[in-house]
Amino acid sequence: MTLRLKINLIVGALTILFVAAVLALQLRSMRESVHEEVVAANRVATQLLQRNAWLYAAQGTPAILAYLQGIGRVRSNEIVLYDEQGQELYRSPPSPYKAGRDAPDWFERLIAPEPSVQSIEFPGGKLVTQSNASRAAVDAWDYVLVLTAGAAVLLVVVNALVFWLVGRTVRPFGQIVGALEALEAGRFDAALPPLAGTEAAAIGGAFNRMVGRLRQNIETERRAALAESRLSDNRELTRWIERQLEQERRLIAHELHDELGQSVTAMHSMAVSIAQRVRGLDAQAEQAARMIADESSRLYEAMHGIIPRLAPLVLDNFGLADALADLVERTRRSQPGVAVDLQVDLGDARLDGDAALALYRGAQEGMTNALRHGHATLIRVELRRDADTAVLTVIDDGRGLPADPTPSGHHGLRWLAERTQGLGGSFHIVGREPQGVELQVRLPLAALAPPAAAAEARAA
Repeated sequence: MTLRLKINLIVGALTILFVAAVLALQLRSMRESVHEEVVAANRVATQLLQRNAWLYAAQGTPAILAYLQGIGRVRSNEIVLYDEQGQELYRSPPSPYKAGRDAPDWFERLIAPEPSVQSIEFPGGKLVTQSNASRAAVDAWDYVLVLTAGAAVLLVVVNALVFWLVGRTVRPFGQIVGALEALEAGRFDAALPPLAGTEAAAIGGAFNRMVGRLRQNIETERRAALAESRLSDNRELTRWIERQLEQERRLIAHELHDELGQSVTAMHSMAVSIAQRVRGLDAQAEQAARMIADESSRLYEAMHGIIPRLAPLVLDNFGLADALADLVERTRRSQPGVAVDLQVDLGDARLDGDAALALYRGAQEGMTNALRHGHATLIRVELRRDADTAVLTVIDDGRGLPADPTPSGHHGLRWLAERTQGLGGSFHIVGREPQGVELQVRLPLAALAPPAAAAEARAA
């Protein structure tokens, strides 16, 4: 049921109640008026007849009969003359007023008073007067008909006017419903024109603002989803590039170790052999051969210093614990004034290649920053298992963190943070009191595998 129809039904019901109340009051007023008129007319007629009946009765029945015929009909009264035997000698003629018409019986019973009968006896007969409200009831009935017809016309006019006015009033709500349906259908460009009426205008303005904000939110979410998709694609691309770089580094490291390392070793051996053969024979050739041997030794040492930075071959061959031990040992040799402590306790868990490399790079980055930027004299590296997480912690006693711990130059820390988050872990770097830095990398045990599984993965 529409709002317009509901309002019309309410107004119609109120109008009917009002008309019914008016009719009830009018019926009450008409009943009182008819009662007063009929009773008064009957009383007057009785007094008139009672005064004159005896005068004419003394002259005989013909005289009183002539008198009554001369009077005719008295309003709202029936006059009947009876002789001594009770035979009717005279009855007042019917009223010519609205002759042939009578009010419905139920209406006459509702509005007319009880009939009043007065009897005047005299020698030779009696005269009876009885009240008759039929004409007054007809008048009242006609008035009720006119009043009912007017009420019906009023009801129709009022309802038609209300229907038209309500239609104009609720017309904006149809536009609002249409706009809401369009919005529900996914048309987010729906908008309402300026609507008539204070409430409708307020609703229209609120709807347009809501749609505008909805469009903004949808656009923001679309951009966010696009940015997230691009970020995910970039991360995938970054991980792919990192894997390719690691593979290239491994290839280069293997080439340096296998090919160049053997060549340098051969050069060193040949230079030593030449120096021994020309000893005492050609001093200049011996000196040149020994210089070649010394340079090849330095080249070999430099090459072996470069290889772990390119790709930790020890990590591939012996695992993370041995790779960290090799990293710490090389740091101790290159930095004799720095104390480096290592503790590894992973239990029976083994890391897969990506996780192990991320933790190794974390230790390498933490130690490099501690030495290069913090000028630390004490470094502690700890790898442990904490419930379902592998935790790497690097602590130093250096100068501490700058204002921005990951400036544009610290690409290693940014790479480490991205790499850790990509593996589902977390990365934190904080300053320590009174000095020093703590770097922590946490990887979930989902990245961990038992020794058998790790061996199967490497074999595959």
